Amino acid sequence: MQEGTFTAPGYSGETARPAPNVYAADCPTRLLLDRIADKWSVLILTTLGPGERRFNGLKRHIDGISQKMLSQTLRSLERDGLVQRDVVPTVPVSVTYAVTPLGRELLDALQAMIDWAERRMGTVASAQVAYDRREEELSLIA
Repeated sequence: MQEGTFTAPGYSGETARPAPNVYAADCPTRLLLDRIADKWSVLILTTLGPGERRFNGLKRHIDGISQKMLSQTLRSLERDGLVQRDVVPTVPVSVTYAVTPLGRELLDALQAMIDWAERRMGTVASAQVAYDRREEELSLIA
């Protein structure tokens, strides 16, 4: 700081970071949205919502997920602080997964979307049928 210059109260002396802009290609928020909007992440988090589970319990509960995808998604969710992995050194080793407090916050937000999807699936299905019918009619004209 130059001689004769005073700092304002509350000023840290550092330039503030720009506010996140999810529309910018390099915004870290976009990467997080990509992860939490992924169907496997949503299904894993909602499965873990009621309590901890082991890997095979998750795999049995989430129909259609491969072992590789489950493993990759769990690692990503753990890295993001949304899932906690606990290893118990037994023979064989026992590994359980649980939602963290941060993951619980996300689950609360996701539940509103899940409720909406379940409530509106019939309306969406009707819209899809109507769209497909219009597209088919247009293709017959062309």
